[in-house]
Amino acid sequence: MAAPVSACPACTAAPLAEETAGGTYKGDGREARRIILSLPGIHCAACIAGVEAGLSRQPGVRQARVNLTLKRATIDADPGTDAQALAEYLTSLGYEAYELDPSQITAQGLDRRGRDLLMRLGVSGFAMMNVMLLSISVWSGATDATRDLFHWISAAITLPAIAFSAQIFFTSAWSALRAGRLNMDVPISLAILLAVGLSLYETGQSGKHAYFDAALSLTFFLLAGRYLDHRTRSIARSAAEELAALEVPRATRLTEEGEETVPVAELLPGDRVRVVPGARVPVDGVVVEGESELDSALLTGESDPVFAGPDSRVSAGEVNLTGPLVVRVTSAGGDTSLHRLAELVALSENARNRYTSLADKAAGLYAPLVHILAVLAGLFWYWYSGGDLRLSVGIAVAVLIITCPCALGLAVPAVTTAASGRLYRQGMLLKSATAIERLAEATHVVFDKTGTLTEGKLRPDNLDHVAREDLALALALAEGSAHPLAAALAGAARELGVTPADISDMRERPGHGIEAVWQGRRVRLGRAEWVGATPETRTATFLSVGERCLAFTFTDALRPGAGEAVAALKAQGLGVTLLSGDAPGAVEAIARELGIDDWHAGVLPEDKARMVADMGAVGERVLMVGDGLNDTAALAAAHVSISPASALEATRVVSDMVLLGTSLAPLGDAVELARNATRRIRENFSIATFYNIVAVPLAVAGFATPLAAALAMSFSSITVSLNSLRLIWEKRS
Repeated sequence: MAAPVSACPACTAAPLAEETAGGTYKGDGREARRIILSLPGIHCAACIAGVEAGLSRQPGVRQARVNLTLKRATIDADPGTDAQALAEYLTSLGYEAYELDPSQITAQGLDRRGRDLLMRLGVSGFAMMNVMLLSISVWSGATDATRDLFHWISAAITLPAIAFSAQIFFTSAWSALRAGRLNMDVPISLAILLAVGLSLYETGQSGKHAYFDAALSLTFFLLAGRYLDHRTRSIARSAAEELAALEVPRATRLTEEGEETVPVAELLPGDRVRVVPGARVPVDGVVVEGESELDSALLTGESDPVFAGPDSRVSAGEVNLTGPLVVRVTSAGGDTSLHRLAELVALSENARNRYTSLADKAAGLYAPLVHILAVLAGLFWYWYSGGDLRLSVGIAVAVLIITCPCALGLAVPAVTTAASGRLYRQGMLLKSATAIERLAEATHVVFDKTGTLTEGKLRPDNLDHVAREDLALALALAEGSAHPLAAALAGAARELGVTPADISDMRERPGHGIEAVWQGRRVRLGRAEWVGATPETRTATFLSVGERCLAFTFTDALRPGAGEAVAALKAQGLGVTLLSGDAPGAVEAIARELGIDDWHAGVLPEDKARMVADMGAVGERVLMVGDGLNDTAALAAAHVSISPASALEATRVVSDMVLLGTSLAPLGDAVELARNATRRIRENFSIATFYNIVAVPLAVAGFATPLAAALAMSFSSITVSLNSLRLIWEKRS
């Protein structure tokens, strides 16, 4: 089976695949072991590449994938591979690793991480404000003993605050250096430590300048960026876990001795199981006894109940509606279609998790360049000044501070925060850190029909043309059935004030309909074939009275704003496709009403995911909009995805964005906003680049003290933040 992996960039729950952690399975015809390792210290794309490259060099490892948000590696290895040895090897490379116990992984752990970042942010901010107040006196002209006193008080505040607040940067940098590599935290840590060290030296020598406020400012701004990144990553959970909740743990197996309740994992092909009305089908199989109707909307998207009789195939996850069934098992446990769907979702999510944000791309070469530049500047001034260590170290520190990637780090989170606020006010919840960037790149929109473009609530649409007597008879029959179409018909008739007819001897025929005696005649309400009527291309139920047959047709009303959304998306140059598991007639009617030329009916979940993936393979960046469990694989496979708030939990958690209201109208505005936001991100990178082009030569030339460098760095960060807020100001204007 395919190697399950973890989910989207902001997931906080373990994927279904982790239930097999430490166990064995058959992969590619060979026995294999799946190992899950926790990697609490990773935080960037470089970490992913380093871990995967390191694991791939280890004997016995066949495949390794890293999920950044879950901070976890999923490894397919030979059966004898030692998980602890792999964890120790990664730790030796500088990536702290532990063998995972899934039962110990909870959302609470990630919440503790957020609280820890917020606490460190608060401490650094409080200390920064106090040191800046003391610095005002120095800047105002305090001299000699008074200046030294203020510097020592600043040192007393700064040292413990830096030791606590900047600890996450120091730890990450030390792990990287021990493994002989660089990451973004190395220049950050050096800048902070050198600023503090130089300040202590200057204070001890009664120097005029100390830069404790610069060190605290760096720490505060960088922690703010790190916390924003954490918050955007920690909202969603893996949809694969939600899919697993639909799997039935036990089944009623029929034996020669009678019935017995057994775990589904113990069922073998050929076993027979009983499925009572209202229960979920536990296995994939073939009906051998009984007739009923199945609700398969979760798997196929088909909104109408499907007839199931002898020789009909059923799938795990479907709900038996009306009659008892005996099913012969063909697949159980991990081989069912539901389980494969969960794996497909997890695999697609992992592929999307490989997306590298603009910030990661820009930061790829940053760390080594910063170090090289600072070292060269320090060496040059040491030589040029005739061995003045104090001057050369001060200039090297200024270079490190002025090139500190604070503006670069805020380039994306600042825009994301502003954009997510606007989206929320428009009725859309952003759940992924890179969703806005990916939404801006969308070139094609794929819609599901039932529950997405439509409200998912069938209502009869031809009652005005039905005689009152026939309507009363239909109401009487419909009230005796729990079938969804019968319930919709009964509700609509009651709203019209219809009184049910007087009938007797009412009986329900599972899978067919309901019949009774009315005025001495046999009457029926149900499927076309059963009552002797000609089937409709639209969703319908049929009433037969003697030789006369009458059809009650149903429509699913469009969701508010559906037409507006489709028109807006097409006006922005996006292609629009409708994929649905419903019958062709119903799909064509909706597509024609909305002006969608490209539509496909009877599409299974696997086909939806495949079609979305095929679009991506030819260069399309697909925006998938869906609400059903059958859409989860396609949502995960898409470049970016949106689901309405009315969608199933599993669908909402796999999506990058959730539409909070009932109207689809915000979709068009969301794409336009995403494109504007991406432009702001690129502008922020341009601002940061221009700042470095101007400021770095000044620092290298010795015209910027560490304090001036910190102020310049802060100015660039403020400029980036103000540019990001233009997203809000433009809307208001």
